[in-house]
Amino acid sequence: MATNSKKRRNKIARQKLRMRDALWPKLDEATLWSRERFDGWLSVPRPMPLLMRIMDSLSKGKPVSSTYLDLWCRTYDDSFIIANKDREMAFFSGFTGERAVRTWTMRMRTLKDLGFIDIKDGPNGPISYVLIFDPYAVVLQLHEDSKVNESLFNSLTQRMIEIGAQDISEPPKEQQAKSRSTGNRRSNRKPTT
Repeated sequence: MATNSKKRRNKIARQKLRMRDALWPKLDEATLWSRERFDGWLSVPRPMPLLMRIMDSLSKGKPVSSTYLDLWCRTYDDSFIIANKDREMAFFSGFTGERAVRTWTMRMRTLKDLGFIDIKDGPNGPISYVLIFDPYAVVLQLHEDSKVNESLFNSLTQRMIEIGAQDISEPPKEQQAKSRSTGNRRSNRKPTT
């Protein structure tokens, strides 16, 4: 099944390149950013813009998505951040001025309260270490708790079907039983996008 999925992606990639070349026949590829040529890239779920919109819809008028995206961009696909530059992190999240770090701290607490991240105390203060949880699993749990707008959740489901992701489909029965027995309704599913 993985081979069919890879063939499908390769076919789509070839079709998109043909279309791009038809629209921009004189394109100099050196003007494009390519992860094959440059360092500084990471894995991002394709529905990230929609996941961010869902986060913002849950944060009561105090958007958290730019803070979350900055966190995501600081990982090395390990879901872990050493938060030793709070002023810089606040700035990259869009906060400036005297209250920048305070505002960033509040957004971090909101992300933690929503379940998207966990925070640990350490040498850099109350927010020294950050763990990012699987955003699909968090959104699924929030949806099960009737906290996510149905339209947004359905849009996420549609997008995931379009890209072939199965992250929010029902986990296997043994995983459900294990989650119930430990009192943790979130699963340990890994993103597939």
